[in-house]
Amino acid sequence: MGAFQQKVIDARKAMANILPPTPCQQNVYLSQKYDANIYLKREDLTPVRSYKLRGAYNFISKALKDQNRSGADFVCASAGNHAQGFAFCCAHFGVKGTIFMPVTTPQQKIDKTRVFGGEFIEIKLIGDIFDQCYAAALTFADQQSALMVPPFDHEDIVEGQATIADEILEQLEGEKVDLLIMPVGGGGLSAGVSKYLKEVSPDTKILLVEPAGAPSLKTSLEKGERVKLDAIDNFVDGAAVAQVGALNFEMLKHLLPETVQLVPENRLCQTIVTMLNIEGMVLEPAGALSIDVLSALPEETLVGKNVVCVTSGGNFDFERLPEVKEKALKYSGLKKYFILRMPQRPGALKDFLNMLGPNDDIARFEYLKKSARNFGTVLMGIETNDPANFDILKQKLVEGDFGYQDITENDLLSSLIV
Repeated sequence: MGAFQQKVIDARKAMANILPPTPCQQNVYLSQKYDANIYLKREDLTPVRSYKLRGAYNFISKALKDQNRSGADFVCASAGNHAQGFAFCCAHFGVKGTIFMPVTTPQQKIDKTRVFGGEFIEIKLIGDIFDQCYAAALTFADQQSALMVPPFDHEDIVEGQATIADEILEQLEGEKVDLLIMPVGGGGLSAGVSKYLKEVSPDTKILLVEPAGAPSLKTSLEKGERVKLDAIDNFVDGAAVAQVGALNFEMLKHLLPETVQLVPENRLCQTIVTMLNIEGMVLEPAGALSIDVLSALPEETLVGKNVVCVTSGGNFDFERLPEVKEKALKYSGLKKYFILRMPQRPGALKDFLNMLGPNDDIARFEYLKKSARNFGTVLMGIETNDPANFDILKQKLVEGDFGYQDITENDLLSSLIV
């Protein structure tokens, strides 16, 4: 038995009293869709609805056994799953923890973190962005001699997250795991699981998934060094990290760049909605990454194979559901936004309405600008049940001398006026 494998097994035994193995379930819908045996490792079903509990527990439990660190208070910086896992562990061990969150953190996340930690935690809201919050936490740790519990960049965190792999191999005993798919943010999960499988199940292939708006690991692998992205899209907040952890990259840098697949945010939203409607599964954006990427893989990668997708979290804020549904409709081609040049003459609006098909629905209608006499500019949002209906509508607009611009994929313009 390898040294890392033994550490992971020990970590799993230590946390068994609060975290029984999460289910590794074969999903009939996905298995039939891709003609494969698709299993979902349900990390969205932990007590804090994400795998982050594992790393935080391993870190704090080992620190409490260390005579040089056992008397310290703990501190972390997070606006999401790490904060909740940290809070849960502080309450479990009865230790004091301070959590730094950005001022912009939704109240729902603050309240949920407070529920898990209770009297054992204190939440401090500092800064508008995470970097400011993290800097404040580091300063606090130094001034108060508190022990910083990082979200991913530490060997104890990596070992804790790797317990997922040990559970999977035990749960699928006798079955070969051909492919294991998991999301990447800072790299704690992917580093730990990939190292464990290299020791225990070297024939299992690894596929990592990042949001297209935050490709920190893929970019680093392509450049051969750890890089920090200048800007990221925070929509997939559980995996939107500008720079992968230093230790984590050291453990992952041997991978080929094509090992990391990028998922467009709009397509991801379609997957979230599908899994909610068909399977009743509530997944946060990062938690759906491993499922979404299945649709982009070559047939030979999946057919007849045993594939495990790690659904990393289910902390979905339902206030985001309208935005998710909107992005899903846009990706599927069932909703578009137009800037319409509406002639200023009697009957023009009626003429336009008559161009709509029986399944076309106006979801947004707003005059943006009205000229002196000739025409007015209208923002138009239209939903339909078949993308081909938009081709018919566009042709009618041209024939009717209605000028238009399709701004559906124009992110800058859409963000300003939609």
